[in-house]
Amino acid sequence: MTTGTAAPPSRLALYLDLVRWDRPAGSLLLLWPTLSALWLAAGGFPGWHLLAVFVAGTFLMRSAGCAVNDVADRDFDRHVKRTAQRPVTRGALGVREALGLGAALAFTAFLLVLTTNLATVLWSVAALAVSIAYPYAKRFVSMPQAVLGVAFSFGIPMAFAAVNGGADWSGARVAGAVPPVAWALLLGNLFWVLAYDTEYAMVDRDDDLKIGIRTSAITLGRWDVAAVMGFYAAFLASWAAIGAALGLGPAYFAGLAVAAGIAGWHHGLIRGRSREGCFRAFRLNHWLGFAVFAGVVADAALR
Repeated sequence: MTTGTAAPPSRLALYLDLVRWDRPAGSLLLLWPTLSALWLAAGGFPGWHLLAVFVAGTFLMRSAGCAVNDVADRDFDRHVKRTAQRPVTRGALGVREALGLGAALAFTAFLLVLTTNLATVLWSVAALAVSIAYPYAKRFVSMPQAVLGVAFSFGIPMAFAAVNGGADWSGARVAGAVPPVAWALLLGNLFWVLAYDTEYAMVDRDDDLKIGIRTSAITLGRWDVAAVMGFYAAFLASWAAIGAALGLGPAYFAGLAVAAGIAGWHHGLIRGRSREGCFRAFRLNHWLGFAVFAGVVADAALR
């Protein structure tokens, strides 16, 4: 009987680990508000083409973002318990290789966007720029979660542009392709991102303080739990007000009520500020977003 060290992981396994393929929660946090906006923009089912573009594009861009983030944070991540074994951080993948994979994924997503219209393509470029800027924001911004909030909410104006922006690439309908309601939804969704990403930052607060990373959990200090609940309330209140302005029905508000119940449950998870409780609250946030999306879909179906 022979013994020895375990075989190193394959390149495919490292790539899948890099893009968090086995941890889809981050993609779902991006997906549900995007699909909610798509349904609202279309007044119901948006068609299989747009649904496929936005679902696939969401997963591709989140995966590309993970690759860029890990390269940008590799010198910090080795000092954080939760991230020390990421492929780039531990040297299993090189920087160029990780960036090459991220670029390939982002380019594939861009090819999908090219099947829509000029307005959506232009907004996708802006979304990409914000996504690239986010990993570096924590070096300069006291609450970089706000930058992530913009990045994770950009699917909303893109959804409205895809539905309303025209498909002839003439540019004639680009102006006004994204109505004010889309920006109101984006602003409201920003508060949800602040809520769940502050929970995420609470997990690593001790490590981040040691290495000098700026996060909302550090900036908010002892007001972190109260702020998270305030962010949840602002998100739900703003989407409720928008729903009322749009004349949405009881099914939509039922979805918001379920989301509010989930937010209340999260208070119990994070009030002790334990790593386990905060991380669980973050990981399960996608159910809150799904509840809102389900309300949007149900309301459209009942009309």
